[in-house]
Amino acid sequence: MSKFHGELTQREQDLLRIRRDSDSKAAELTKMEKMLQQTKSLLDKKKDSGSESLGYQENMVEDLEEKVRSSRRYRRSSLHHTQMLESQMKTVKGELVGTLDHLEELRNVLRRSQQKAEERKVAMEKLAAGLR
Repeated sequence: MSKFHGELTQREQDLLRIRRDSDSKAAELTKMEKMLQQTKSLLDKKKDSGSESLGYQENMVEDLEEKVRSSRRYRRSSLHHTQMLESQMKTVKGELVGTLDHLEELRNVLRRSQQKAEERKVAMEKLAAGLR
């Protein structure tokens, strides 16, 4: 039982960590997109400033675009992983509920068996006393 609880707790912690990572990556993605827009805007303003600086800015824009694409892929991957963990957590919770129900049934059977054993013991003691 504690094994399941530990596994469930670990999965919940993993899920929280992934959600935090996903949120921070989303914020980072938004920041990068804003930077990209600013860079593109600067690039448009400085088109006449020379081909050398233009090439540098184009490389910088390409780098930023690649970072944005990479962040988007990471975010999609994180969301997929989060969904998988949530699904697994639901499965584990379902299994735990079934296990708890089964344990409760077994406890009830054990109680009834102990009660019958006590009744038989009392009956045997009465018989033994009657035979003396």
